[in-house]
Amino acid sequence: MAAVAGNVARVDWDDPSVVEQFGWAWLAATTALALHVADEATHDFLDWYNPRALRFRRFFGGLPFPPTFTFWPWLIGLMAAVLVLTAMTPSAFAGEPWLQSVAYFLSIVHIANGLLHIGASIAARRSLPGVLSAPLLLLTGIWLAYAAIHVP
Repeated sequence: MAAVAGNVARVDWDDPSVVEQFGWAWLAATTALALHVADEATHDFLDWYNPRALRFRRFFGGLPFPPTFTFWPWLIGLMAAVLVLTAMTPSAFAGEPWLQSVAYFLSIVHIANGLLHIGASIAARRSLPGVLSAPLLLLTGIWLAYAAIHVP
């Protein structure tokens, strides 16, 4: 994967494992998202989230953000996102350059989401919905960012 010249490691772009790592990182991040959606859906995430979103809106004078959701549209939207990301997996294994920007965005979302779930659980001193899969989001987000940086 990397050839060492002196004390400097150089990535061998002709080595298929560099691109393959990006594909595996993409697949892992997509799988982590699917597990996270299942974790939130089975632990009543919206019952925890919606009241806080409404409180945030009131605090900021009626700002229409963050959004509130009902269960089925929320779940179907997230399932559609997982399916789209899954459909992009062959492009990730092919090392398509356009996917690198998407991977950066996805890794930032995964890392931020994982940190928010873990931080909120620590602050609440209890396990909140989505915290069980949050470490997976963190790890796969970091891996995906690392792999995206190394895509030729």
